[in-house]
Amino acid sequence: MNRILKILVLLPAVLFLVTGLRWLVAPTGVASNFGLTLDQGVGLSSQVGDMSAFFLTLSSCLLIALISGRRSWYYPAIMLLSLTAIGRIVAWLVHDAALALDLIAPEIIVSIILLIAARRLADEA
Repeated sequence: MNRILKILVLLPAVLFLVTGLRWLVAPTGVASNFGLTLDQGVGLSSQVGDMSAFFLTLSSCLLIALISGRRSWYYPAIMLLSLTAIGRIVAWLVHDAALALDLIAPEIIVSIILLIAARRLADEA
């Protein structure tokens, strides 16, 4: 069971790594996956910087958690994903944004997997 759980953590970690690197080297191709159009100037700098940092931080935390066995490395990723889902829901409720269930559902599912992994895979108490 733990082997399957490790794979379920490793898969999004790799996906987040690839997504973060794509934001750095080819933002045009990845922006549309999130319903974004690229801005110009400082706006483009913010999009590339913020989005690459978000995904590379997620990936790094998960890979460090898997390698080190430390429970504390799962929590930043759980918080990032959970707060992103909450932010999307608030944007829908308050700011008339589209309800992006296709993005919210994976964020919630991966957060739950990571909560389980933090409990079952961590070497420390």
